[in-house]
Amino acid sequence: MKKISNKMIENFKEYLIDEEKSLSTLEKYIRDIRAFTKWCSNAEINKSVVLKYKQHLIENYAPASANSVISSLNSFFTFNEWYDCKVKTLKIQKQIFAERSKELTKSEYERLLNAAKNKKNERLYYLMQTICACGIRVSELSFITIEAVRARKATISCKGKMRIVILPKELCKMLTEYAKEQKITSGSVFITKSGKPLDRSTIWKMMKSLCKSAGVAKEKVFPHNLRHLFARTYYSIQKDIARLADILGHSNINTTRIYTMETGDVHRRQIQQLGLLRQ
Repeated sequence: MKKISNKMIENFKEYLIDEEKSLSTLEKYIRDIRAFTKWCSNAEINKSVVLKYKQHLIENYAPASANSVISSLNSFFTFNEWYDCKVKTLKIQKQIFAERSKELTKSEYERLLNAAKNKKNERLYYLMQTICACGIRVSELSFITIEAVRARKATISCKGKMRIVILPKELCKMLTEYAKEQKITSGSVFITKSGKPLDRSTIWKMMKSLCKSAGVAKEKVFPHNLRHLFARTYYSIQKDIARLADILGHSNINTTRIYTMETGDVHRRQIQQLGLLRQ
């Protein structure tokens, strides 16, 4: 009889740690498995039950989110050698342009900066510029240290990979002045009052607090969208997706393509400029 126990979940967690999965990935996998366990309500686990849960995901979540949960469960089943419980992910047609409602524009980004400045939140003001000017992940922000600012480059170790991120000269100047004012002499630039690096949830909440005064929709405002803005802006100028993949730390260039998708409005204008219609 197949049933998920707390011990099994803990063993899987140890496995993920040994595989050097990032903290956010680890937490997501465990969260997905616990949610599935709760939904099962102590029932025996078999292919039929998993398929019913898959249908539940389809009815309540976006396809990409459903696939993400299915991947978590399949990993857990593989770890426990429950191969007969694995199910297929949903087939999703490749999207060729981004949704305008989710894309943060440069003007909206500038309004968020103005809002942070008006609230006299210098830490958030410089933090957003650091993510957006370097294209880093929010989880990589702790690698932006005083030492990195002095060297004008940061060595980032993430997901078992290391890469060098060049820090723009003007950004280094701003962060040096900010650190001096805050009396930060070493370690991470963006820290709490107790001296610890800011965590993801705190940064998320800080950014959301700017939405109303900045006049920007809440669904557009989160740290990762600053990374997307960097990617789109870089690609619009350089048109070098391979180089952009290296800068962002992507091992798969198809991931980078998602970051550089234009909105439907831009796509429509490009088609209209082909000049293939006449009245």
